[in-house]
Amino acid sequence: MSGDNSFVVVANRLPVDLDTTTRTWTPSPGGLVAALAPVLERQQGCWVGWPGLPDEAPEPFRTDAGVLLHPVRLSQADFEGFYEGFSNASLWPLYHDLIVTPVYHREWWASYRDVNLRFAEEVAAVAAEGATVWVQDYQLQLVPGILRQLRPDLRIGFFLHIPFPGPDLFRQLPWREEIIRGLLGADLIGFHLESSARNFLDLCEGSGQPATRLVDAHVPTADGRRVGVGAFPISIDMDSLGEGEDGGVEKLRAELGDPSTVILGVDRLDYTKGILQRLLAFEELLEAGALEGAVLLQIATPSRERIDQYQVARSRVEEAVGRINGRFGAMGRPVVHYLHQSLPKSELRTYYEAADVMLVTPFKDGMNLVAKEYVACHPEGDGALVLSEFAGAAVELHQAYLCNPFDLESIKRALLNAVRGDSTERMRQMYAQVKEYDVNVWATAFLDALGGRR
Repeated sequence: MSGDNSFVVVANRLPVDLDTTTRTWTPSPGGLVAALAPVLERQQGCWVGWPGLPDEAPEPFRTDAGVLLHPVRLSQADFEGFYEGFSNASLWPLYHDLIVTPVYHREWWASYRDVNLRFAEEVAAVAAEGATVWVQDYQLQLVPGILRQLRPDLRIGFFLHIPFPGPDLFRQLPWREEIIRGLLGADLIGFHLESSARNFLDLCEGSGQPATRLVDAHVPTADGRRVGVGAFPISIDMDSLGEGEDGGVEKLRAELGDPSTVILGVDRLDYTKGILQRLLAFEELLEAGALEGAVLLQIATPSRERIDQYQVARSRVEEAVGRINGRFGAMGRPVVHYLHQSLPKSELRTYYEAADVMLVTPFKDGMNLVAKEYVACHPEGDGALVLSEFAGAAVELHQAYLCNPFDLESIKRALLNAVRGDSTERMRQMYAQVKEYDVNVWATAFLDALGGRR
């Protein structure tokens, strides 16, 4: 049995959220959604994913842009074992270089395996004969292998949006062989960075799957196929940020107390993002009198709030915000403005435009599209970007003020240089890079390479 969709994207989440009060669907935030939605709209394709609430799976429906959304039902037990457990307490910390210690439970693995099977079965049902299927990210690494068995007629691509660890780290995983076999079900496996692609190739070589060099690299499989492996840096849709509100920048800066310098951070509240470190660096610079008249605006989008390590991260961040404001703020004039909420794109653009300095300090990040969104909002070369050297975006945006987020002195130096220096030429060069190599270039490069696998 096959469906009638010639292009199918499959991801853990659908690109919409359900408002439980009005029972209406709204576009959801997030880098993956922002990157893939324009591609699917052009293809008039189908997106297979979980709608975001346990035991909820409405009938398939189309967005206003014509994209068919095909929901996959997950129970509360699925959510806890597959998503909170194996995906985000086992794989996420492992793939981010053990920033926290991964936990490996057999029950979580069983749930991960079962949910991946369910996703694969749904895709097999909606995909047309010979369709192209693009599987997204670490939650669904078994789907390519299962699909290869269910629907050998499909052209299957897989893209990992987070870093892929070195072989020595990956081999910790008790189910490493199953994950590799799942990935090798794809015709093409994509990563953001060459370093991640090399890690995967090195792993395959150590597993008895010899591979060629990275350029046009492939991994031969037991069934005689050649799985392509490559680096395809993701970017943004320049039009997705919309237009800022007229007078919005002046209004926002006035609400912040008309500071001399607005420093901005925009992140999911995740322990990999280095939010606490930037707060500590800001605190030490205030203590030294080096940032007089500056304010730090931190937008921390809620994320995975039931997981212990995320609760700890939030507690430490909010404790630091309170301490810094208690030490250096005044009545009605905090020096750290902290929002633990999501913002619509139009409002976020105003924040980007108002910021003199953008702070992006992850310990490890597959790409980080926030850095590119900030640059895209400053076509005239105003503003400045402080960027972790461990963010994937640092490879392309090397003109930024790069820092080591594990070293407070490095963050402080980069921040001071960004505040005091002339960043015009740096920002113009980065803007040209982001404008030329947008999400369309990323998607086209991957899909062209996938199309050439047969």
